[in-house]
Amino acid sequence: MNHRSATPLRLALRLAAPDTADALAARQRPELLAALSDRFGLPEEMVETLTGPDGAALRAALDADPEAFLLRAAETGDPVIARAVWRARYRIAADRTGRARDLPELLPAILRAADTTDPRWEAEDGLLPLLQEEATRIELLPALTGPFPQLISFTLVQVARFLPMPVALDACIALVQLVGDEVLSAIVDGVERIEDFDLGRPELLDLMREAAADDDPESFLRERRPAGEWTDPAALRALMMLREGIHPGPRPDTLDWELIRREHARLPFETEPSHGYGRHNSNRLLQLTRWEGCPDDLVMECFRASPWTTARVAELPFEALVGPEAAAGKVPFGEALGRGLRTGRLPVDRLLAEVTPAVEVLGALPYDHEPTRKALAGLLDRLGTDPVNWLTLYARMGRARGSVAELIDDAASTASRQKRNTSWPRPLEAVFPATPPEASRAAFLHLFQCASEEAQIAVVPHFDARAVQHLLVYGDPAPAVREAVIAAHGVAAQAAQAATPSLSPERLAYLLDLDEPQVDANLFFHCRIDQQERVRMLAGRLRGGGTRPVPDELLHVLRETNLGHYRHWLIAGLDSGDLGVARTLIGRLKLRIPAARLRLLVAVWQRGGPDAVREILALDRLPVTLRRQTEKLLDLPDGLDRLRARLAAEEDPEKLLEFLNKAPGHDGSQPHKLTGEGIPLPWPDLITAYRSGRLAPGAAQDLAERTDCPRELLLALLPNTPEVDRYSTAWPQLALRNGTLTPEDILTHAAPARRALSHLRHALNSAEQKPDRQQLHTQAATLTAEHLGTDPEAWAVALQLLPTFAGTLPELCATAAAITRPTA
Repeated sequence: MNHRSATPLRLALRLAAPDTADALAARQRPELLAALSDRFGLPEEMVETLTGPDGAALRAALDADPEAFLLRAAETGDPVIARAVWRARYRIAADRTGRARDLPELLPAILRAADTTDPRWEAEDGLLPLLQEEATRIELLPALTGPFPQLISFTLVQVARFLPMPVALDACIALVQLVGDEVLSAIVDGVERIEDFDLGRPELLDLMREAAADDDPESFLRERRPAGEWTDPAALRALMMLREGIHPGPRPDTLDWELIRREHARLPFETEPSHGYGRHNSNRLLQLTRWEGCPDDLVMECFRASPWTTARVAELPFEALVGPEAAAGKVPFGEALGRGLRTGRLPVDRLLAEVTPAVEVLGALPYDHEPTRKALAGLLDRLGTDPVNWLTLYARMGRARGSVAELIDDAASTASRQKRNTSWPRPLEAVFPATPPEASRAAFLHLFQCASEEAQIAVVPHFDARAVQHLLVYGDPAPAVREAVIAAHGVAAQAAQAATPSLSPERLAYLLDLDEPQVDANLFFHCRIDQQERVRMLAGRLRGGGTRPVPDELLHVLRETNLGHYRHWLIAGLDSGDLGVARTLIGRLKLRIPAARLRLLVAVWQRGGPDAVREILALDRLPVTLRRQTEKLLDLPDGLDRLRARLAAEEDPEKLLEFLNKAPGHDGSQPHKLTGEGIPLPWPDLITAYRSGRLAPGAAQDLAERTDCPRELLLALLPNTPEVDRYSTAWPQLALRNGTLTPEDILTHAAPARRALSHLRHALNSAEQKPDRQQLHTQAATLTAEHLGTDPEAWAVALQLLPTFAGTLPELCATAAAITRPTA
């Protein structure tokens, strides 16, 4: 049993009353030990030693945080447990974070509890040899002041190059305290005897020699150790992570910038790519600049070595935005400006007045940042409401090399010899579908929306069609500005706005209410409108009431629709009856189901009479037999009624049931084939057929996967619940997500019990179901208390039955209770 297969046992222990749960845990001790061994990565006998014989302790371990459990194990001081815990650390960290990493508190806990007189620590299979073999430099740091001289000297030699001098001196002091004065000389001699080995700290070797020659080496070292510096293990760990090219997370409070500057001066943080194991290990100084408040001089040093990468990671000082790197295009303004303005590091007035070029600055500003919008509005007041100023601004924007303030001043000045624009330069038509503005158009759109409403109303009549589309689709004009746009540019502006899938519900409702043919056509073709809206449009029904012949603009859209992806758009016109729609459908679609052909013919006859049907038949796109049979009806007084009767026969639930029970082909499920041809499913009859056994199980499963499947049928299907599928979503999960079923339905109706439990776990682990968690727990606790009570034997029997029990969870509990209930 692993910790995943132990889920039913864990759930039982949570649902049972505390005393019952403790007794059940003691009874299921072998299963729990196996699950805990798998969970913590420790041998079963070791878990048993750590938890003891008490059922309550076993139960607590099952829900314990793995890291906390390992730390408590490390504090036992047992060398064997310590080694096992150390080997388990990566597994625990990987389970929690998705990628292996060390646990920084683990080795300190082991070292604090260690009894150094126990020879098992240094044995061949002990922890110390293991640490020397596989521990990283970061993991070894706590050993520098630990109780094992062998490990201190090993670590000191490994990491001396990267240690601040106070930390190295602390390690030397610890060695002298543990071993005696001779240890310093021994280390120096050992280092010097190793050929081609460089400790990287000649000054440290000199100090160790001098200390070894002194009458009191410990006092000698303490006198040279700066007080209060580098005493926090978190600060040392953060420094070492920076040296390894790994971002260490938030800067420890004890690691002030002066200490960092000193270390950088002693051994500069590299700015070249390295080969450490950090994920972001492109350069060491870059990791440091990611800390909030990194001094400007350090940011600029990193920036000069790697401008683009630094600008994406750090908060740049203003100096970086006006230097040669920015002029050479090596600063990604899109990330640097927004971050700096929001934190206040970049002054907005200076940025607008000095940073260049204007078009790139305007494209990168955070326009939802109120101080930025206010500063821009102040500059734009110089342009006033004169359209010439604004048109000149746009015309010069792309070529302007100066700042935003200079660009605006230049556009507002009438003294310049440059041409001033009285119309939109290089006008463009709208595009279908709409595409976002780029370069100068994007910058102008952002800037324009910071202007006063009066200025916008004065300028929008002079926009070209593309600018109008950009403003209506990607901008957020005030109602008065939008009205000015429509007044100046007419229905063409509204049609251009409709050519996008990204309309808000309010804008979509506004455009639909217009009932304008070109607007409707663009909404139909480019917008994600509801299928019922497509049905309405193709039926010629107006939102404002009444009907009209379906306009040519919509018929053109039907002719251009990609059938491979949007066949259902044409099917929306099956019941339209409009002759133009019917001609298009017949011309483009091969209707595979007889009922679909008859629905189209009935609708055309009802709306256009027999002559309209003759036109459809004349297209020679329907089966010969259907054409001949229909032609015979066209001159009969009750011809339409007879055609309706034939349609009713084809849509008879029994006939549709026969169709659904056929094995699906490569082109999809049988229900999809019906609805894909516009044939509604007879849900009440299908529910009756399933209960009577006349609906094939495969067809029933296909129906359950539909979002419109009724709750009544889903409940009827729950006694045959499918497995939870890791690779696709089974229908119970779809129904839970849609709200058609509730977790309580699964709890009380789903079978077999094992699958029901799997679906409940899956549903309650999803974000959508979290509000239901406590309610379902209460319901489950009530159910189990009713049947199983406080008898641990009944709980144990229920767990034994679960893997193969065919009934529901309530039936499982009742059966377990019946098995264990004493006979009279």
